[in-house]
Amino acid sequence: MAEAVARVARITNEIVEEGKDTLDLSNCKLVSFPDGVFKILMSVLDNIHIVILANNELKVISSKFFSNFPQMKELDLQGNVLTKVPDVVEELKHLTSISLANNKFTIFPEKLTEIATLERINLEGNSITEIPVEKLSAMPALKWINVKTNPLDSNTQSALQSVQKFEVLFTTDS
Repeated sequence: MAEAVARVARITNEIVEEGKDTLDLSNCKLVSFPDGVFKILMSVLDNIHIVILANNELKVISSKFFSNFPQMKELDLQGNVLTKVPDVVEELKHLTSISLANNKFTIFPEKLTEIATLERINLEGNSITEIPVEKLSAMPALKWINVKTNPLDSNTQSALQSVQKFEVLFTTDS
């Protein structure tokens, strides 16, 4: 654990010193986003456009996390144990890409459909059975969604096959 804490501190300090736009805390064994990171990054939070928290042990992402990264364009949360994202995710007015692959979602996070700038959604490897295809079709920027290896019901699969507005990756029961 001490090694993981030291790694987080080192990465955070590098971002401040070098003015990087990417916060990569993947593979840090995080179970929550450390509040101390917000304090260290306070002077550069507006400059961070990419946040990678992949392959940790996150069960929850707080509302505070989203409100602290107002300029975030890409968010990678794949490989955690998340079951939902807070409603404030819709406030990320610059978000273009989100990866929630290989988590524990059973319900599609519908607040994602309210992010007008969102172009890519990766939900591969969850346990989602239904997807709001109509709401996705109404998203102005959406170009790509990956829902492979989700147990989609047959109505959802049929609806996805008829979508032409954006690319859909999914597994069919054949």
